[in-house]
Amino acid sequence: MDALHPRLLVSDFAASFRFYDAVLPDLIGASRTRGDVRGPYASWDVGAQGAVMLFDRAAMAAVVGTEHLPARTPAAQDRAMMVSRVADVDAGYALCLANGARPVVPPTDRPEWGPTMRTAHVRDPEGVLIELQSY
Repeated sequence: MDALHPRLLVSDFAASFRFYDAVLPDLIGASRTRGDVRGPYASWDVGAQGAVMLFDRAAMAAVVGTEHLPARTPAAQDRAMMVSRVADVDAGYALCLANGARPVVPPTDRPEWGPTMRTAHVRDPEGVLIELQSY
């Protein structure tokens, strides 16, 4: 049984798929278990546990009956982010940028969060905030 895991609803499925398919194996050791670039669904697991799933936003809206609502709201502060513990924040940051992530905050030591904490922040192709961390 999978633990709680994120399912990202994305407007540009192909771009998001290419990003996650390129970075998840090296970043967290995830393997793609379902789907391909054509969508509308794909998933990656770490071992037997679900790690990240993508689902086409329009397909999900049709399922839950919200296709008449706007897909995006005006800019606002983030309400959620994905956090991944990685062995090397600098290497993970470079990997994400090389595969289409947008930089937010470069690798930074964060002793106020913990004596050995290091983080970096990027946005995936859909704008989802991702924190890479090591400690």
